[in-house]
Amino acid sequence: MAEKSCVKRLQKEYRALCKEPVSHVVACPSPSDILEWHYVLEGIEGTPFAGGFYYGKIKFPPEYPYKPPGITMITPNGRFMTQKKICLSMSDFHPESWNPMWSVSSILTGLLSFMTDNTPTTGSVNTTAAEKRHLAKDSLAFNCKNTAFKKLFPEYVEKYKQERHARQLVSEQVSAQVPQEDKCRLKLEKLGDSSVEDAKGVDTPKDARRNRKQPFPTWMMLLLVSIFGVVMALPLLQL
Repeated sequence: MAEKSCVKRLQKEYRALCKEPVSHVVACPSPSDILEWHYVLEGIEGTPFAGGFYYGKIKFPPEYPYKPPGITMITPNGRFMTQKKICLSMSDFHPESWNPMWSVSSILTGLLSFMTDNTPTTGSVNTTAAEKRHLAKDSLAFNCKNTAFKKLFPEYVEKYKQERHARQLVSEQVSAQVPQEDKCRLKLEKLGDSSVEDAKGVDTPKDARRNRKQPFPTWMMLLLVSIFGVVMALPLLQL
């Protein structure tokens, strides 16, 4: 059972977070256990985690703030193992370095900062930037399958619904455009075929000149035959 001073401290910290939210950090205690906090870290722009939403838990000891909490991450992220305690100077891995002045906001800010680093530690994994970006893209959909997440962070569930709806609208618009594009393509192909057929029926200038040649006139044929006959008859007349 949590000590009275621990409960007061955590209640005070929650009020402070509500009054002055911390950038890229959202956190709240479990409705049934103030020693168990749930958090969401939003990926920082300019890092492979940009666009990601990373859900996890902080488990405070009953002696908090005189003893450090345990920190785990639930969302696959490419930096830390899921469902495993993360080794930080602010976690129960290093009680000797714990400072009672640290709070929930400072713990999560430190976790977010350490997340963008590549320093290996207990509970960390080594992945490529491309893998981290892929996990960031899928993070919100993954979180929305978690019952506790949906209950504690309805604003992110609504955000996911809006994004999914927007993607669906884009998909429908693309699907509607494809048949029209196919029609245009078929029409162009048909026009192309017609042009070829038309070209086959059109005479070239040479063909046109050949087609314009008239047949040899009959009267000209008769005249030539008559002249030829006269020429042939001249020697006989001289005899």
